[in-house]
Amino acid sequence: MDTLLVHRLQFAFTVTYHYLFPQLTMGLALLIVVLKSLALWRNDAVAERAARFWTRLFGISFVMGVVTGIPLEFQFGTNWARFSKATGSLIGQTLAMEGVFAFFLESSFLYLLLFGEKRVSRRAHWGAAVLVWLGSWLSGYFIICTNAFMQHPVGHVLGTDGAIQLQSLWAYLTNPWALVQYSHNMVGSVITGSTTMTALGAFYALQGLHRAVAERCLQVGVVAGLLGCLLVAYPTGDSQARLVANHQPVGFAAMEGHFESSDGAGMVIIGQPDMDRLVLDNPIVVPHVLSVLTHQRWNAFIPGLKSFDRDLWPDTVPLLYYAYHVMVGLGTIFTALFGLAALVLWRGRLADSPWILWPLMLALPLPFIANTAGWMTAELGRQPWIVYGLMRTAVGYSANVSGGNVLFTLLGFAGLYAMLSVLFLFLAGRIVARGPVEEA
Repeated sequence: MDTLLVHRLQFAFTVTYHYLFPQLTMGLALLIVVLKSLALWRNDAVAERAARFWTRLFGISFVMGVVTGIPLEFQFGTNWARFSKATGSLIGQTLAMEGVFAFFLESSFLYLLLFGEKRVSRRAHWGAAVLVWLGSWLSGYFIICTNAFMQHPVGHVLGTDGAIQLQSLWAYLTNPWALVQYSHNMVGSVITGSTTMTALGAFYALQGLHRAVAERCLQVGVVAGLLGCLLVAYPTGDSQARLVANHQPVGFAAMEGHFESSDGAGMVIIGQPDMDRLVLDNPIVVPHVLSVLTHQRWNAFIPGLKSFDRDLWPDTVPLLYYAYHVMVGLGTIFTALFGLAALVLWRGRLADSPWILWPLMLALPLPFIANTAGWMTAELGRQPWIVYGLMRTAVGYSANVSGGNVLFTLLGFAGLYAMLSVLFLFLAGRIVARGPVEEA
C-alpha cells in the first residue's frame, strides 16, 4: 500500500467535502447583504422575506462547514506532521488568525442574524448581516494566504535546521499569489451562491409557489451570477493563469496539455492526453491563443512539458488536465446561461419562461463541481511540491502513521460524512419545502 497516496487521498476527500459548504456560505453571505440592503433602503418586504429564508439555509450550511472543517486542522498534525513541523511558524499564523478573528466574528453575529431580528433595529440587523459577510470573507482570506504560501512561498527564511521560518508577516499576508487567488476564489463562491439562489427561485417559479420571493431571488441571483461569471474569467482567472505560467510553468504546461515547446502556442479546447506517446489525441486547438492570453504576444514562446525534467512533472497529468478543462468548460456554460437569463430578465419574462427556468434549476450542482475542479487544478498542478520549490510532498507526510491506519480513518470519514449528508439534505429539504415565511 502506498502510504503517501492514502494520506493524500484522505486529505483530498475531507477537504473536498468540507469546501462544498464554505463556497456556498461565502457566496450567500454577500447575496444576503444585497437582499437586506434592498429591504432596508427600498423598504422591500419581499427582499426581507427572501433574506430571512436564505439566512436559515446559510445557518445549516455554516454548521456543516464548521463540523467538517475541524478534522482538517487536526490532519496537519496527524497526517502531515513533517510539513507542519517545517512550516508551523508560518501557516500557524494565518490558521490561528482565521479562528480567532474571522470565525468568531462570523459566528457571533450569525446568532444575531438568525435570532435577533425582533430584538434589534432594522439597521442593526443589516449591520449583523454585513459583519457575517465580512467574517466569512476574512476567513477565506486567511485560508487562501496559507495555501498561497504553499503555491508561491514568500516572507520566509530557511533556518539552520531546515525549518521554513517566518521572516516578514507583512510579506506573508500580502503575497501577490494570495491576492489574485483570493479574488478568483471569492468570485467563484459568488457564482455558487448565485446559482443556488437562482435554482431555488426557478424551482418555486416552476411550481407556482412564493411568486414574489421567487422573482426577487431570480433577479438578484441572475445579476450577481452574470457579474461573477465575467469577473471569474477576467481579470481574476486571467491573472491567476499568468501567475501559474510564470511561477509554475511545469504545471501550466500539464494543465493546458502543452507537451511540445512552441512559439505562437495554441489553446486546446478538447483532447485526450496520451501519456505513453506524450501527445493529445483528437485535439481541437485554437492557434496562437495560449501565447496571446499568457504573454499578450502573437508568437510568444510557451515551454512544453517535455522540456522539463520528468521528476518535476505533476504525478497525475491527465487528472490535472481534465480538472482544468472541466472548470473552464463549466465557466463557459455558466456565462452563456446567465447571459441568456439576464436577457430574458431584462425583457421582464424570466419568471414565466419555463424553457430557461429548467436549465437554471438543473444547474444547481454545476458550480460545486467547477469549484472543486478549480481547486484540484491548483493542488495537482503544484505537485510534486507541498511547498513549491522548497519541500516535496513525499517528505511532508507523517511517516509514523501507517497506510492501514489512514485507510481505516478514511473509511470512517466516508461513513460519517454520508450520514452528515443525509442530515443536511433532510434539514435543507424541510426549509425549502416550507419556503419563505411572512414573519420572522
